Amino acid sequence: MQPLAPGEFAPDATYLNTASYGLPPARVLAAVRAVTDDWAAGRAAPNAHDDRVDSARAAFARLLTGATAGDVAVGSTVAALIGPVAAALPAGAEVLVAAGDFASVPGPFRYRGDLSLRTVPLERLAAEVRPQTALVAASLVQSADGRLLDLAELRTATRAHGARLLLDASQAAGWLPLHFDDADYWVCATFKWLLGARSVTFLAAGPEATESLRPLAPGWYAAADRWSEMYAPQRLAATIRRLDDTPDWLGVTATLAGLDLVEHLTVDAVRAHDLTLADHFRTGLSALSIPVLPAPGSPIVTIPDATRLAPLLSPAGIVATARNANLRFSFHLHNTIDDVDHALKTLGGA
Repeated sequence: MQPLAPGEFAPDATYLNTASYGLPPARVLAAVRAVTDDWAAGRAAPNAHDDRVDSARAAFARLLTGATAGDVAVGSTVAALIGPVAAALPAGAEVLVAAGDFASVPGPFRYRGDLSLRTVPLERLAAEVRPQTALVAASLVQSADGRLLDLAELRTATRAHGARLLLDASQAAGWLPLHFDDADYWVCATFKWLLGARSVTFLAAGPEATESLRPLAPGWYAAADRWSEMYAPQRLAATIRRLDDTPDWLGVTATLAGLDLVEHLTVDAVRAHDLTLADHFRTGLSALSIPVLPAPGSPIVTIPDATRLAPLLSPAGIVATARNANLRFSFHLHNTIDDVDHALKTLGGA
């Protein structure tokens, strides 16, 4: 199996670490270079490309089937965009989160200080939703080990009890098909499977879920007419765009180019490619009697208690994530079967 996007990637290392940071495709680097060249030459500042912000909203919305560009706000981090959702809850509201989830998801609720935060195992999220649950917040795909939520079961439970559902799609968007109606709030960093920039994150929600949300520190970019209302007083946008933070236009340029590549290839093709590699890796690890944490249907493969294996990777030119005594490998567009076989041969030499 060859790279899914030949000519877009040229890593020197065996890079198996997209779950930490995606590699930039050639089109991303070219798009950013064109803007920085104009900037350096004094021909145009990065904000001359502000039209790309709305193009990026629209491109993300197309990956979230059923959403429109008008349902998408642009910010810089997952936690910052979750902040208004946390702030809109009444004091004492119950929020259900998954044990071991990435800190950016439960953090805004935990540290508000006056909410009732309940933490349960990921596999019990749906069963633990109850009438007093106001919101469930979780990553659709777990960062630590690649486990997927049973989204159908969880969405049925939240609807049955009148609870809102917030999903972090940072480890899912780009390889997993997503449907807008499957959650009330979607938040997604773009620098992983979407091959974008660390400075660009999206929040998507429909008008009903957005109605109670207010920006915590609105700047000029949240105005109804941002270019003509730069000086106070200003009117906040009536849509979710009132949650916009001033964008990093270079980051938006990179993100739009990354989204363009994913859309061109199609999520279905990306998913097939990534899962084929991950399954080949799991099969090879099993043959080596190396255990993995269960995460079927995920491009993320985690080996538990792998302290003895971690030192083998760097000398072999393999980049993965060593954390909490575990080793996490993740596969994406630039990877090939040769990458998988190289990693298996290296780990088999322990």
